[in-house]
Amino acid sequence: MEALDLHCQMILEEYREALPVLEKLKDAVLTLLRGELEKSGLIVTAMEARVKTEESLAGKLVRKGSKYATLSDITDLVGARVITFYTDDVDRIASMAEQLFDIDWANSVDKRKLHQLDSFGYNSLHYICRMPGYDFRFEIQLRTTLQHAWAAINHDTGYKSDIDIPAEYKRRLNRLAGMLEMADDEFSRIRTELTDYRRRVQKLVQNGRLDDVSLDADTFRSYLQARPLDMLNRRIAAINQAEIQEAPLDRYLRVFKSLLNCKTLGDVNRLIKRYEEDAYLLARHQLGSTDLDIVSSAVGLQNICIVCILSTGGGKIGLERLFDALNGHNTQNMALAELTYEKAAAMPFMKQQTNQL
Repeated sequence: MEALDLHCQMILEEYREALPVLEKLKDAVLTLLRGELEKSGLIVTAMEARVKTEESLAGKLVRKGSKYATLSDITDLVGARVITFYTDDVDRIASMAEQLFDIDWANSVDKRKLHQLDSFGYNSLHYICRMPGYDFRFEIQLRTTLQHAWAAINHDTGYKSDIDIPAEYKRRLNRLAGMLEMADDEFSRIRTELTDYRRRVQKLVQNGRLDDVSLDADTFRSYLQARPLDMLNRRIAAINQAEIQEAPLDRYLRVFKSLLNCKTLGDVNRLIKRYEEDAYLLARHQLGSTDLDIVSSAVGLQNICIVCILSTGGGKIGLERLFDALNGHNTQNMALAELTYEKAAAMPFMKQQTNQL
């Protein structure tokens, strides 16, 4: 490395003395950013911060030390980077930074607005910031996961090095950069459209228009958020004055779609309404002679599925398929189906089904 002149050596000595303060500044920046992200609920890919090393600073001073009168003129002694999943999250975090720190707008740059053909991996938003109580400014870089990956690949291939690469490789890299930029935009667009879709579904559910809502993972979750099984579960728990223990119900989606042939939330709701009384009677028959004091919040839905299968002639094979869908395929499901069938054999809905046959 080229020798530093006296002025640059003095700046480097300033750096050595200021190093403990710079470390504290780095930690303070990370703490504030993490706290704000936790409050917002926004999930990021990564967040990191560093203090510029002495070697890196010396190299910078060799290249352009005459620009700086003192150490505090250097704006990236402390640098933080936040990597997001989506392009619009970059703007959300930028807004957080504007609330947390004083932004040096004259030295900040939004490289996303440069629109250069080969700039995708360098499209970060760079804020130069200042925090009260510290003399030194610091830099925050905000970019997406794809932008970060592309920048790392470019660095690894030497694409941005001083040695130019052949035109054919540059053309292929630029084509890939364009594809990744389109993917970045499309991910954000899809998330926005899915959010709008979920809001429409929630409104339809709230308004009771369940036949207008196709059954899928999102719509089933929205339906369950209305807690349509609470009354049935409370009645079942009251049999033994039991406590209700919450359990996930997402796995019942495949049962309704594949085994019970439901197409809409309206189909699911009608099935629940049709069989909930028999589901309660079955639970009373199952629990009445026991001293169980804890029941799962899935008990009502499971019994509804059992009653539906048995009432429509599914028999033991149908029950085994039900337990396979809920628990994964294993040999115990056959024994569980046998036991459940025996418990239900004397129930009125089974007699009705037998008479129909």
